[in-house]
Amino acid sequence: MQNVAELTKNIRQKDRRALSKAVTLIESTRLDHQNQAHSLLAELRKKPQTGLRIGLSGTPGVGKSTFIESFGMMLIEAGLSVAILAVDPSSSRSGGSILGDKTRMPRLSREPNAFIRPSPSRTTLGGVAAQTRNVAELCETAGFDVILIETVGVGQSETMVADMTDVFLLLLAPAGGDELQGVKRGIMERADIVVINKADGDLKAEATRTASEYASALHLMRHPTTCPEGYPRAMTISAIEASGISAVWEAIEELAKWRKETGVHDQMRAEQAQRRFRTAVEDRVMARLKADPAHRAVWAQMEAAISQGEITPDEAATRLLNKVFAGGGTGSIF
Repeated sequence: MQNVAELTKNIRQKDRRALSKAVTLIESTRLDHQNQAHSLLAELRKKPQTGLRIGLSGTPGVGKSTFIESFGMMLIEAGLSVAILAVDPSSSRSGGSILGDKTRMPRLSREPNAFIRPSPSRTTLGGVAAQTRNVAELCETAGFDVILIETVGVGQSETMVADMTDVFLLLLAPAGGDELQGVKRGIMERADIVVINKADGDLKAEATRTASEYASALHLMRHPTTCPEGYPRAMTISAIEASGISAVWEAIEELAKWRKETGVHDQMRAEQAQRRFRTAVEDRVMARLKADPAHRAVWAQMEAAISQGEITPDEAATRLLNKVFAGGGTGSIF
């Protein structure tokens, strides 16, 4: 692995190999790699962060990769640089992932001003990988203008990406039945822009109707403290024909500009950092618990007792934590 100073220099030049090495470093669970990653991010943060982070979620088969390629190519043709962080679902049995996003974006993957990085979700819920937030920060400090985070796209719980981005898009297809039952309030109320894809050919009229119905529903979900009048909004596009893509970008820019001018952008970033802190504490506590032989032994005892019906999971958790923080909370697992 390169030293931090050399890696920092190459990353700021958008060297793809250096970026890939840095992402591998950030995603590693090795303690020495984590320490290097912290030093790297601290060094990169010395340069102001001016990128725009966009989250994208949607149901499988809706055309997220096609949209990203059309959207990304449009941004590059406009002189912007784009980083794509695509999170692939991991097998619950083997832990493996296909990581085939580059094959679905052939034009974008050849562009020098584009960086595509697929990552496995592993056991992380919410549609993103555990280190996606840090990788997004890495790409932003590297100087990318737009960082697009694509979730695994498995359903209504894909809201975690909204907690690490500046604008959140929800991509949907024209529906044939009760559209508003297709996506529940949980994810819809987090979306800034609902984009109805496949508005072409025989589906164009259906897409327009679907967008109109979503627009009516979104009007009831407006948050005036974080969105100006007219947001959240529903729009139609055809990713395969690249029509309507520029209008979506204009809506994103308008919303992002309003949030920056009103201070909402900085407030959102601060709240996101606080949430990341809480998540990081939880992750590190769990890691230390599993790394310590004594705590690991108690953990195994509790699991055995739960399996035999001798104790409830909640009581087992209480006993484990009582042992960890022995002495009325003065003990330490660190």
